[in-house]
Amino acid sequence: MRTRHRAVAAALLVLALGATAATPAVAAPPRPAPGTSVTDAPAPQLRLPAPSGPYAVGESTLHLRDTGRTDPYVPQAGARELLVSVFHPGRAGTGERAPYMSTREAELLLESRGLGGLVAPEAVGATETYARTGAVPARGRFPLVVLSPGFGQSRFTLTALATDLASRGYVVAAVDHAHESVATVFPGGRVLPCAACDYVERAGDAGLAEVARNRARDVSFLLDRLTGGHPVRRYASMIDRRHVGMAGHSIGGDSAASAMAADRRVRAGVNMDGTFFDPVPAAGLGGRPFMMLGTEADHASGGTFDTTWDRDWARLDGWKRWLTVAGAGHFTFTDLPLLAAQLGIADPSAPLPADRSGDITRDYVAAFFDLHLKGLPQPLLAGPTPGNPEVTFQAPAR
Repeated sequence: MRTRHRAVAAALLVLALGATAATPAVAAPPRPAPGTSVTDAPAPQLRLPAPSGPYAVGESTLHLRDTGRTDPYVPQAGARELLVSVFHPGRAGTGERAPYMSTREAELLLESRGLGGLVAPEAVGATETYARTGAVPARGRFPLVVLSPGFGQSRFTLTALATDLASRGYVVAAVDHAHESVATVFPGGRVLPCAACDYVERAGDAGLAEVARNRARDVSFLLDRLTGGHPVRRYASMIDRRHVGMAGHSIGGDSAASAMAADRRVRAGVNMDGTFFDPVPAAGLGGRPFMMLGTEADHASGGTFDTTWDRDWARLDGWKRWLTVAGAGHFTFTDLPLLAAQLGIADPSAPLPADRSGDITRDYVAAFFDLHLKGLPQPLLAGPTPGNPEVTFQAPAR
């Protein structure tokens, strides 16, 4: 993560829900008055936007261990572990309301930034997501989309996008990678330290490139378990294994390109505001489609902040789009602005309204996958539209 990304991320996360140990704080939030606590007033009911598709949304958690590969950051821990939230089209009226995250995970997130007295962890954990555990799966087979979060972040930060895609007819696997987040509780109550954060502090950009490659290996293993010869039974009948895509935020976006380069099963990818620390191969991605969606301030064509987008745009050899969003910040493409707005908090460096942040992210990512995994025409991706004046097409469409 570049220096400016780190500062902007820290400002928003400190003000809203907290950041990770890998992102230093740049401002101290206000503290409750002496003698008061967050329990003195009712906790606010936070909500993500209601999904826009015709399906109800089911959610379940999948814990996977890759016994053929040791953890790259903590080899003594043994097999590489993933914790996956699987969202799927469901039948209306079935299942029970799913929490955003556990109270313990919310507590860890807040404590990691010294915000334990500012926002009640129960309020964060109870955020309404519109997903339901135990929901009966809808009939049919659906494309699979893998979501990968930003560096040091948890899969929870992409829940609004995940639930919306599921409501539109996708199975969505949002992935937490072991030893890459301080706010993920693995089975058995285990909180794994962010060893990847320490690794990147030592190795710099080369370390971030290796994080992207490690995540690509994680995704290949995940696809083996979801679509391979002996898939996880509960999802086997739902997934159309011929149509798989991946999107990610920040290093997760770079990882989408890395996964496509390493695994032909990933047919389409989206990078949401991520530097290509692991470059797109000079030979391209085998003609497969790819979209770059980022901030106008940092990712306009010809800019000097992140030159990897100009470099790798030229290497993309299939259908491609380079879109930037005016007024957006690095975390625009996650849940954080949506939740911060409900807490009365704004990030002056990213003035785009929270509702527009959510709408643009969900609509453009869904349009991309609808076009390339479902074959549905998408005028939204043909060029600028009056309803989305913030979105600029940075380079000639192809």
